[in-house]
Amino acid sequence: MIESKLREEICRFGRSLFERGLTPGSSGNISVRLDDGGWLVTPTNASLGFLDPARMSRLDAKGALVAGDAPTKEIPLHTALYETRERARAIVHLHSTHSVAVSMLPDIDPQAMLPPMTAYYLMRVGATALVPYYRPGDPAVGDAIRGLAGKYSSVVLANHGPVVAGESLEAAVFATEELEETAKLYLLLRNLNPRYLTKQQVKDLEVSFGLALPETHTHE
Repeated sequence: MIESKLREEICRFGRSLFERGLTPGSSGNISVRLDDGGWLVTPTNASLGFLDPARMSRLDAKGALVAGDAPTKEIPLHTALYETRERARAIVHLHSTHSVAVSMLPDIDPQAMLPPMTAYYLMRVGATALVPYYRPGDPAVGDAIRGLAGKYSSVVLANHGPVVAGESLEAAVFATEELEETAKLYLLLRNLNPRYLTKQQVKDLEVSFGLALPETHTHE
């Protein structure tokens, strides 16, 4: 896709996410990797609901700003996911309510923040790692993500929000939405002893759809 079209797509998806309350105010950011190795990324302090395609931050392959407004301070987490997920072409980071809420609960498994609740969670998200809290923009968050060795396309930063990589911008947005809906389900059903997908059902999804899931979904 040509760069001008990608700029418009970032704005379109950003407005959709904002208008549905998935990331309030000037929170959240989106990046897309370009064919030359550079990126387009949303500017710092920009609301995803009111992006200007002409003011998008354009970075080179080394992460240096070459055009547009100053980029989001969250560059370290985007960089780390692109480095460890070679097929990633876009990353969405939100401050979505239900995902953040789950990240704040005690006794959440850091290797599988959410259990295998639905087929589409596994198909679009796979599994979600919970990363400890770091202040926004802290370079150490990048090291924490690198420590996951590329096993996860979806992580949630504790007390902060989800970061999801996809092979396209659309795929990253859809996976982020699926993650948020699954977090909402988890909170609605917490302490009600819900039925999760069994090992056999998870295995069937892996075989049927060619999924490569981390060895985390062992709930019955």
